[in-house]
Amino acid sequence: MLLALSTDPEVLPRFTAERLLTDWGIDPIPFVVTVWAVGLYALGVVVMRRRGDRWPVGRTLAFVGLGMGSFFFATASGLARYDTTLLSVHMVQHMILSMVVPLALALGAPVTLALRTLPAAPRRWLLAVLHSPVAKVLAFPPLAFALYVASPWALYFSGWYDASLASTYVHQMMHVHLVLVGTLFFWPLMGIDPVPGRVGYPFRVLLTIMTLPFHAFLGVTIMGQTTLIGGEHYLALREGPMGAWLPPALDDQHLAGGILWATGDLIGVLFFAVLFTQWLRSSMKEAEREDRRLDLAERRSASSVVE
Repeated sequence: MLLALSTDPEVLPRFTAERLLTDWGIDPIPFVVTVWAVGLYALGVVVMRRRGDRWPVGRTLAFVGLGMGSFFFATASGLARYDTTLLSVHMVQHMILSMVVPLALALGAPVTLALRTLPAAPRRWLLAVLHSPVAKVLAFPPLAFALYVASPWALYFSGWYDASLASTYVHQMMHVHLVLVGTLFFWPLMGIDPVPGRVGYPFRVLLTIMTLPFHAFLGVTIMGQTTLIGGEHYLALREGPMGAWLPPALDDQHLAGGILWATGDLIGVLFFAVLFTQWLRSSMKEAEREDRRLDLAERRSASSVVE
């Protein structure tokens, strides 16, 4: 049963860097999502090239390499093997799924690729979805921001996280949820695709800045907690064979809060770098368009004077 409780947790050896890189496994839902996403994107790139059109290599590397590669690493590597054993390991996984993966997927511009390669009927369906009221509501910046900052609080301070520890299905869907919520928020801010919710660069910077205090406050709150998150599960692990190497549950929770706080700020710097680069390129293109407009107006003026 998908929702059966895990009464006999797997006994794992001490978590090390070697285990992180060599202990791999397959979770069905994230694996299927990875295969389909990479396969469809690669098919779109092949269609573009066969008809002689160019698709930037950087976008492919962003989507397939950094985006889906990070998603697969977070859900199949040692991170996934130990994410229900150590809260600190889960927190690293959380930050990859909620921040790194959405940013990379957005930079890969999969919607633009789909619009350029799909047949006429599916292209119309995709455009109808993009312009639907539901899409506009979900991409409304204040709502997307509220969902993004409230989601981790709901995860760790409700029964949701306990449910993810007890159910394989809920656990895997939590991974997908983290990516989807991050995508709703960051895609209009950082992405290239023609998606709803697009706002000017000053407002994009403001929204990105506003996420940093929420990550920091949540991290500090978790660090200061004396009540264990998922306490029943983590304390039970320490009563079994793994108790010989597992750190005290509260110490691991404090480390998890510190990881959330520190990595949120570090990845925030990456977001600012991407936004600054995009803003600079947009300003340069606007300046080039203005120069061309002025040159055309000057040529027309000179032509009228000669006549």
